[in-house]
Amino acid sequence: MSSWSELLSEANRLANPIEYLDAKRHELLQAISKKTNRNIITYYSAWLTKPNIANLHIVDGDKNSFMQAIYGVDKTKGLDLILHTPGGDIAAAESIVDYLHLVFGDNIRAIIPQMAMSAGTMIALSCPTIIMGKESSLGPVDPQFHGLSCQEAVDEFEQAVADVSANPASLGLWQIRISKYTPTFLVSCKNAIDWSKSYTQNWLARNYKLDEAAAKEMSKAFVEHSESKSHSRHISVEQCKAIGLNILDLEKDNDLQDMILSLHHAYMIYFDKSTAFKAVENQIGARYLRVHGANQ
Repeated sequence: MSSWSELLSEANRLANPIEYLDAKRHELLQAISKKTNRNIITYYSAWLTKPNIANLHIVDGDKNSFMQAIYGVDKTKGLDLILHTPGGDIAAAESIVDYLHLVFGDNIRAIIPQMAMSAGTMIALSCPTIIMGKESSLGPVDPQFHGLSCQEAVDEFEQAVADVSANPASLGLWQIRISKYTPTFLVSCKNAIDWSKSYTQNWLARNYKLDEAAAKEMSKAFVEHSESKSHSRHISVEQCKAIGLNILDLEKDNDLQDMILSLHHAYMIYFDKSTAFKAVENQIGARYLRVHGANQ
């Protein structure tokens, strides 16, 4: 298959690089499906190269693209879901996961060529099997509101209560810091934290046949901000194995690895050269692209 530099050189050589990259992705999707004898759906975002565009994250509207990608495929073959996303709305991710499992049952594998973060990790953890390479990462699922960590906001407020109780003279300083929060913000934070924790723990319990205590322990690296320290932290394939996730090494099958990484490179170059910023595609030619000002 093709390396990044080979794909880029070929695209630059042609008069219509976008057409070439469209055809290349379709060719690779067909080849991967033939190799695995499974359905392939990709969910890709250009957040690494176009971070200021709206709707790069997982949103409710993405479900329509999954509906299109599933239409017409042989559901008995299961699904390999190739993810590259920064995450997004918990409700939207939950809705997509519920839909995929209603269609394919538990016959779903997540494939992570590079990163599936936050709510993208939640989608991956809902899959009984995750395929990762040495370059792949998952991430914490602790919720964020407007770039603020919900857990850090709750911790700050609880620290304020404790400090003011111990030293009333500190009230003025804490009033300035806490005034940035709207009246319902902390309640929303607590609800989001509880939601992400229960969601993640429930899927781990289901996939790994765990009781509540064991699922809670297994989920710590993903749901506890005190464990991850930062929402942007990368959880590597070896860390995922140590946690106990059912991880298949992408490197175990050289042909599949070449095809998956070639497809990943094709998406990254496509996003660089086009106005597209999100793509959902399957092996039979269904394609849903989000572009500036229009969808395809």
